[in-house]
Amino acid sequence: MILLDWLNQDMKLAMKSKNKLELSVIRMVKASIQNEQIKLGHDLSEEDSLTVLNRELKQRKDSLHEFEQAGREDLAIRQREEIAILHKYLPEQLTEEEVRQIVTETIAETGASQKSDMGKVMGAIMPKVKGKADGSVINRLVLESLS
Repeated sequence: MILLDWLNQDMKLAMKSKNKLELSVIRMVKASIQNEQIKLGHDLSEEDSLTVLNRELKQRKDSLHEFEQAGREDLAIRQREEIAILHKYLPEQLTEEEVRQIVTETIAETGASQKSDMGKVMGAIMPKVKGKADGSVINRLVLESLS
């Protein structure tokens, strides 16, 4: 199912069930997707929509980290709930072993051998795992492999 259709369908269900948090998160994601469409001047592909969804997820994870450091558990709880809602719309995530294998293959393809080649490796990996793996996990595994 196309992400925007899925969001519209779930938004209606959230309205009917009076789930304010889910409704709020879905509206924010839809607004971000629509803003991106306006910015680019054309409808987004499914991959572009996933990019926007991942951006929203990353923003919430960053906020969660900041709230936890500041000791604001009340705000951290809300961020965790929003993250859980957003995860529902992401494709099935790769396991760390699967990501490690992709990293190894990509390093071999690019001929990378040192940490200075990290940008080249990351640039080749990210399109392969778009939306299916967390960038921080990929970054850590690439660093481990290039060390």
